[in-house]
Amino acid sequence: MPTLDRRTVTAGLSALAGLAGANASGATPPALSWLVVGDWGRRGEHHQREVGLAMETAAAELSSRFVLSVGDNFYPDGVESVTDTHWKESFNDVYAGPHLQTPWYVALGNHDYHGNPQAQLDYAKLSPRWRMPKRFYKVDDASLSAASVDLFCIDTSPMLQDYAERISHYTGKPITFEHPAEQRAWLDASLAASEARWKLVYGHHTIRSGGSGHGDTPELVSGLLPILQKHGVQAYICGHDHDLQHIVRDDLHYVLVGAGSEVRPVRPVKGTKFCKDVSGFAALTVRGAELGFSFRDAANAVLYQAVIPHTA
Repeated sequence: MPTLDRRTVTAGLSALAGLAGANASGATPPALSWLVVGDWGRRGEHHQREVGLAMETAAAELSSRFVLSVGDNFYPDGVESVTDTHWKESFNDVYAGPHLQTPWYVALGNHDYHGNPQAQLDYAKLSPRWRMPKRFYKVDDASLSAASVDLFCIDTSPMLQDYAERISHYTGKPITFEHPAEQRAWLDASLAASEARWKLVYGHHTIRSGGSGHGDTPELVSGLLPILQKHGVQAYICGHDHDLQHIVRDDLHYVLVGAGSEVRPVRPVKGTKFCKDVSGFAALTVRGAELGFSFRDAANAVLYQAVIPHTA
């Protein structure tokens, strides 16, 4: 398993110290950039490797501080253990560039539950960059506090009504997971306590979508969306549908990034600003009162750019 060398770790710590120092002195903090990818783990196939190379180029260009993975990390049936060959073939060998040796803050997707999701939490204890302290959590990264950003990762699979039946079908094992009501209560309380300028939530399943694979998720429209609206969350970031979409609806920006490998057709729906069925990823940058993002393809070509103002 690749590890961060001493120079990489030292440089990262020095950069974080400089960022925190600028904020403490009252000066405007520098821009904070990170990448987002979802629905990717196919042992390099279906354009996954090309997307990984493009992410390396973008990460170097933007000085990306970390990566968000919005779930379906390994196809078709997750991983079985921390020694599964997927770790090498779908993660370490594909995202091997030096500028991607940063923290990866990971959400679980429905395909991850087809295998052993606990193995992904356990792998975080072995890997210097795979970060998954729980199945839902607030991202703990020094660069975020300096930029007044709070990022919350949620585990959407347990929020779906047919979750237990589907997972039982794939695994043949008893189901154990945090009760959805407890997760929603945690998110409600965490967002209420947040004093950050930017409150962003990410998970796997869509709330709104024009994707041909799935589209809207009614359980999240009724059970999750009201919490995001209540606390003024500016954006919900997800995957699940294999495409790139930006939808503005419900006083919220939906940024869908499920194109890390295989893609499917997509169509405009109410609120659609952009949609395309092309393999790619997203790059986000916070600069004070603006959150900008771009969708990029497997050649790192910018397909679409948008700015979300703080008042969005």
